[in-house]
Amino acid sequence: MSDISRDRADAGDAKDRQLQERRDDSAGALTTNTGVRVDDTDNSLTVGERGPTLLEDFHFREKITHFDHERIPERVVHARGAGAYGHFQVYESLSRYTRADFLCDPGLRTPVFVRFSTVAGSRGSADTVRDVRGFATKFYTREGNYDLVGNNMPVFFIQDGIKFPDFVHAVKPEPDNEIPQAQSAHDTLWDFVGLQPETLHMMMWLMSDRAVPRSYRMMQGFGVHTFRLVNARGEGTFVKFHWKPLLGTHSLVWDETQKIAGKDPDYNRRDLWDAIERGQYPEYELGMQLVPESDEFAFDFDLLDATKIIPEEVVPVTPVGRMVLDRNPDNFFAETEQVAFHTAHVVPGIDFTNDPLLQARNFSYLDTQLIRLGGPNFQQIPVNRPVAEVSNNQRDGYGQQKVHRGRTSYFPNSLGAGCPFLGEGPYTHYQEKVEGATIRRRSESFKEHYSQATLFLNSLAGWEREHLVAAFRFELGKCEELTVRERVVERLNHVDHALAVEVAQGIGVTPPAQEAVPNHGRSSPALSQANTVLDSVHSRQIALLAADGADAGGVDRFRAAMAEHGALVEVLAPHDGALTTEDGGALAADRAMNTMASVLYDAVVVAGGGGSAATLAADGLALHFVAEAFKHAKPVAAIDEGVDVLTRAPLPPLRTARPGDTGAVVDQGVVTCRGAGAAELYAEFRRILAGHRVWDREVASVPA
Repeated sequence: MSDISRDRADAGDAKDRQLQERRDDSAGALTTNTGVRVDDTDNSLTVGERGPTLLEDFHFREKITHFDHERIPERVVHARGAGAYGHFQVYESLSRYTRADFLCDPGLRTPVFVRFSTVAGSRGSADTVRDVRGFATKFYTREGNYDLVGNNMPVFFIQDGIKFPDFVHAVKPEPDNEIPQAQSAHDTLWDFVGLQPETLHMMMWLMSDRAVPRSYRMMQGFGVHTFRLVNARGEGTFVKFHWKPLLGTHSLVWDETQKIAGKDPDYNRRDLWDAIERGQYPEYELGMQLVPESDEFAFDFDLLDATKIIPEEVVPVTPVGRMVLDRNPDNFFAETEQVAFHTAHVVPGIDFTNDPLLQARNFSYLDTQLIRLGGPNFQQIPVNRPVAEVSNNQRDGYGQQKVHRGRTSYFPNSLGAGCPFLGEGPYTHYQEKVEGATIRRRSESFKEHYSQATLFLNSLAGWEREHLVAAFRFELGKCEELTVRERVVERLNHVDHALAVEVAQGIGVTPPAQEAVPNHGRSSPALSQANTVLDSVHSRQIALLAADGADAGGVDRFRAAMAEHGALVEVLAPHDGALTTEDGGALAADRAMNTMASVLYDAVVVAGGGGSAATLAADGLALHFVAEAFKHAKPVAAIDEGVDVLTRAPLPPLRTARPGDTGAVVDQGVVTCRGAGAAELYAEFRRILAGHRVWDREVASVPA
C-alpha cells in the first residue's frame, strides 16, 4: 500500500471512530448525570395524577437545572425582547374573588413593566420570524411584585414541564451545525411534534397568523395556565388571564415577514418604541375567565392541562382593568435585558394550581435568574426592585447592593429587637387537600390531544385557513426526512382530514385515504382575527409616494385627513430632501424611497400632480411599492394624476376614477379619485385601512 493510500485509510478509520463516538453520545439507556437509569422522562413525580409536583423528583430537578444553565448570559428562550413602562388600573373592586390589593382598589394606579419577546431566536435574530411571542408583565404593587408571565397564544406545546428541555432543544438550531436560526421549519422540531401529539393544538396556533403579529401593540396576551384567585375568606376561584389590545389583534403575512426581516430586523421593537415616543401609547384590557371551584370538572378537558383553552362561549372573558404603556426604558441592558420575571412572584390573593407545567416553571424561572443575572440578589437591580418595603435576613452573595447594618441576621433573635418580625397580612397559600401515591403518570383527563386543535381550525376565516395550510407546507417542506413529514400528516389527519390532505399534497406525501376521526364541527368565533377590532386607523402607517411636480395642497389635505384619526403619513420620494411642487414651492420628503419598502407600511398612496405621476410611472421601485402592497392585501389609493401610476403597475384589471368623475371609485380595496372626490376618497380609504387588509383580493402566491 502506498503512503498516500495508507494516509487515506487512516483518515477514513479516524472518521469512522469519530462517527462512532458521535453515536455513542446518546447510545444506551437513559440515565441521570450520576448514571442512574430513568424509566420515565415525560412526567414529573406528583402526588396522585392531578396533585402537586414533588421537590424530591431529583431527575426533574437535574434535567431542568441543566437546561436552565445551558447558555449565559443570554436567556435560553425569550432572548430577543423589547420593553416599556406603564400603569394598570382595575375598573372595579374584585374583592369578591381576590384579596390582591391592586385588583381591589379602582382608584389605584399600579406601575408596570412589560417585556415582549420572541422565543426561539437569539438576541441577534429578527423580530418577524414565525414564533410564539412572550407577553410578560411585572406589576409593582404595594404588597410586592406580581409577574404575569404570558405569551401571545393561550396554550403551550407540552403538558408537563419536565418535557420543556426536550421541546426547546427540538426547536432550537440543530446542534450539529447551529442551523437554522430562529426558525421552526426544520426536522428536529417536526420530529418532536410527530412523536408528541400533545403539541398539535399549539402547532395550529404557531402555523396561524398569530405567529407573525403586525405589532406588539396589536397582539393579545394570555396567562396560559389556570391560576387561582383567593379572597379574604380563603375561598378560591379558578382564573385564566387575557390581555386584549385596544387596537385589535392584527398580523403580517408570511411573504411580508421574510422581507421585513431583511429590510428592518428590528421592526416590532422599533414600532413599539416609536409609538410611545410620539405619544400613541399602547393600551390593553385585562380580562379574566372565572370558574368556581365547584365547576373544576365541568368541562370535557382538564383545567390543569396547559394545552387546552376554555372557549369564550363556555366561560366569557370578563373585562376587569386597563393597562397603558407610556414610557420607554432609559437603557436597554439595565432594564429590558436585566428584568427578571418569575411565575412564582405572586402577591396575596393570587395562587397556583397543580398544573404540572406551571409547577415546573415555578422552579425553573428562579433557577434561570440565578445563573443569568449572577446570583441571588437580582431582585435588587432597579428594574426588578419592588416598591414594597423589603426586609429579611438574606445576606451577602453575588451582586449584593445593600449595606446591611446591625449584628443579627437570623430569626428569632432578641439582640436585634426581634426584627424583622412576622407581620400581619402575610401571603397565605391556598389550603388544598392532596393525597395519593408518588407516581410518574399523567391523568387520563390529559390524554385527548386533537379536539381543540380541530376547534381552532374550524374557527378560522377562509383567508386564515389558507395561511395556515401554506405555513404547514412551508415548514414541513423544509424538513429533509420524509418520515418526519409523513408522521406529521398522520397526526393532522386526527385534527381534520381535509387539512391533512391539503398539507400532504404540498409536501410530496401520500394523502391519507380516509379520515381518522370525524370533524366535530364546533367552532369559537373569538379565536379568529377576523372578529377583532376593525374600526380604528390609530397609529397606522401610510407611505405616500411623491416626486418633483407633486400637488403640495393635495398632500397636505391627505395628511391632515389621516392625522385627524391618528394615522401617520410619510412622504417617500425618489430622493432625499425637498421636492419641487407643481406650483413652484417646496415639499419635504420624509425619506428616500430606496431606504424603505412597502412591507414596512400598512398602506400605500400615490400623490397627485402631473410631473410627480410621470416620474413615478417610470420608476420601477415606485411601481413595485404599489404592486407589492396590493399583493399583500393592503389598502392602496391614488389621487388625481397619481391614478395614472396604477395603470403602469403590474396589477390585475381595476376600475379606477376617470377625468370628470365626481366621486371616489373603490375596486378590490383600491381607492381612486380625480378632482372633487378627495373627501370621499379619504373616508373610503380610512374605512378600508381600519379593516387592516383586503383579504378578498389576496393573491394565491401569498403567503407561500
